[in-house]
Amino acid sequence: MSASEQPSAVVLLSGGLDSTTCLAEAAAAGYRCYALSFDYGQRHTAELTAARRIASAAGVVEHKIVKIDFDGMGGSALTDASIDVPESPTEGIPSTYVPARNTLFLSVALGWAEVLGADAIYIGVNAVDYSGYPDCRPEFIEAFERMAALATKVGVEGHPISVKTPLMHRTKAEIIARGHELGVDYSQTVTCYQADDDARACGLCDACRLRRAGFEAAGVPDPTRYQPDAPQS
Repeated sequence: MSASEQPSAVVLLSGGLDSTTCLAEAAAAGYRCYALSFDYGQRHTAELTAARRIASAAGVVEHKIVKIDFDGMGGSALTDASIDVPESPTEGIPSTYVPARNTLFLSVALGWAEVLGADAIYIGVNAVDYSGYPDCRPEFIEAFERMAALATKVGVEGHPISVKTPLMHRTKAEIIARGHELGVDYSQTVTCYQADDDARACGLCDACRLRRAGFEAAGVPDPTRYQPDAPQS
């Protein structure tokens, strides 16, 4: 199949474990991949540095980093330094939830996908081993996909852009095992909510706990670099 005949997809790429696996899934499915990352005022830039590195290694057609001022809005431990990142499990939706984040991310991806003539958007949301964010659930993705079909020229002309969520119903261990099968180099990813300037993980936040448990359950060596005072597994 020539490049002109190959379908294209916009892949949301944070630089973390899930989104990197999602990029590998899109490539394995035969898509020409365009990676999209966001500088949204998050606590650290280690993930964006990782996203650049991962996109380059994956040979994506193009990688865009879009600026969104979530830090000016506040309301989340990931964008407001005055709110502590939880370092133990909490009840309900944790303070690391960023209001409207996936809605805005998918909206920007939808616009770029329509401009590119892409067939799909890939997003690495998960509703099994996750922090309980409402915008990671199947119901949200289904609703967004319906909206996208109504909101775009291609949609009303009968060629809606699909939203692919290949990780939605997998455990973290299953995601890691699949990524390992696809040749994902997880040492290049950064998942921690409060990584330091050297991209080393804290080992305490929800993202670190889920990641570490996933590697243990998958039986795959954990390549994560942890901060010196991080708890040992």
